[in-house]
Amino acid sequence: MTQAAPVLPAPMKSRSSATRAGANNVTLPELAQDLGYLGDVKLNWVGNTISGPQDIQSAATGQTDFGGAFAGAVVKLVEAGAPVKAVINYYGEDSKTFNGYYVKEDSPIKTARDFIGKKIAVNTLGAHSEAVINTYLRKNGLSADEIKQVQLVVVPPNDTEEAIRRGQVDAGSLGSILQDKAVANGGLRSVFSDFDLFGTFAGGPYVFREDFLAQNPNTVRTFTTGVAKAIEWERATPRKEVIARLTKILKERGRNENPAALQYWKSVGVPAKGEIKDEDFTRWEEYLKSAGIIKSGLDAKKLYTNEFNGLLTDSK
Repeated sequence: MTQAAPVLPAPMKSRSSATRAGANNVTLPELAQDLGYLGDVKLNWVGNTISGPQDIQSAATGQTDFGGAFAGAVVKLVEAGAPVKAVINYYGEDSKTFNGYYVKEDSPIKTARDFIGKKIAVNTLGAHSEAVINTYLRKNGLSADEIKQVQLVVVPPNDTEEAIRRGQVDAGSLGSILQDKAVANGGLRSVFSDFDLFGTFAGGPYVFREDFLAQNPNTVRTFTTGVAKAIEWERATPRKEVIARLTKILKERGRNENPAALQYWKSVGVPAKGEIKDEDFTRWEEYLKSAGIIKSGLDAKKLYTNEFNGLLTDSK
C-alpha cells in the first residue's frame, strides 16, 4: 500500500483477513480500493491466512502491515506485549449474518448443560467461536469446571458439516455459505447463535503496528476511512449490486477462484462506520479472565483508536 501524500513509503503488504476473508472471498479493503476510496493507497496481496490470530501476528512481526482478527485475539496479542492498535472494526454479526452452533436434528443437545462432555467443532482455538461458546455456557449457569468438560475440536470450516453428520463431533460452528448449505441439506438444527447471545455486535478490528501509525498517519487515515466508506457502501447498496461488484473484483484479480460463495452474501454485519467502542472488547472480559489472558479489569482504551476513521472524525 502506498501513501496518498507526496512522499510515498514502500508499498504496504496486505494479507487477506482472517475468519471473514480468504480464497473465494473479497475483503473490505479490496472493495474500498475497487470503489476508489483508497486514492493513491495500493494493496499488495501476499497470500491467504488460516486464522485471525495468525493474521494479526503477521502484522505484529512486520510480515504484513495490517491484519484483522477477533477482538479477544487482539487483547491477547497486546497483553503479550505486541505494539499493535485497532483502528476499525471489519466484521460483525447481525440478524442476517451470524454464526450458528449446529447439531444433528435428533441430537439430545438442547440446552447449554447438554454440552457437558461433548465435542464442538471450531475453526481455530482462542478466537471468536471459543469466546462465544464460553460466554454462552457461562451465561447459562455452567461452572468453570463444567465448561472445561466441553471439548473444542479444530475442524476446517469446509469439513464441519460432514463432521457433525458423521458423529465425529457433537456440534459445530457454521456461518455464511457453509451455514446456508447445511441448513438446505436438512437434518441439522441450531442450538444457539452469536446473534441470539448478543444481538448486533462488532466481532473484530483491523490492527496496525504503533510504529507504522506514527510514521504513516496519512496512509492509515486513507485506508481506515476507505474501509469505513466500503462498509457504508455495502449497507446502502442493493444486495444484488453488492454481489455483482464483489464477483467482478474476485474474477479480475485472477487467482482461479470460485465466485459461488459470494452469492450467499447477505449483509455487511459491521455496526455503523466500523466505529470501535469499549464494549467491543469488554464484552469478552469474563472469557479472557477464564482463559488466563487477563487477570483483572480490561483497559479497553489502550487497545484502539478511532482517530484515523474520517467518517467519524470529520463529522465531529
